[in-house]
Amino acid sequence: MDRKTFVTEADRTLADLERRIADLELEQLEPDLAGDVLTLEFADGTKFIINAHSAARQIWMAAGTEAWHFDYDAERDAWIASKNGDELYDAVRRVLSDKLGFSVDV
Repeated sequence: MDRKTFVTEADRTLADLERRIADLELEQLEPDLAGDVLTLEFADGTKFIINAHSAARQIWMAAGTEAWHFDYDAERDAWIASKNGDELYDAVRRVLSDKLGFSVDV
């Protein structure tokens, strides 16, 4: 993937995630997109970070003690973790639901 395509897809994805999470209107979760870093801050001070890593052409996510590196799959129009095959949105749903203690859909 060339740099321009990566930036376009990563920016689109991070903005979409921020919007979806903000639309949940949860008092205990605040999303903040600054440049290519989406910070998800919880009421207890915990932060999950999702960011575009342009050198690797990946989206990286750190949530608690877990970390993922997602590669863009153009055929699926999805970001897939190289380590375990997780899809980005599914992983975000899972870690948010686990942290919050109830199911969320992003």
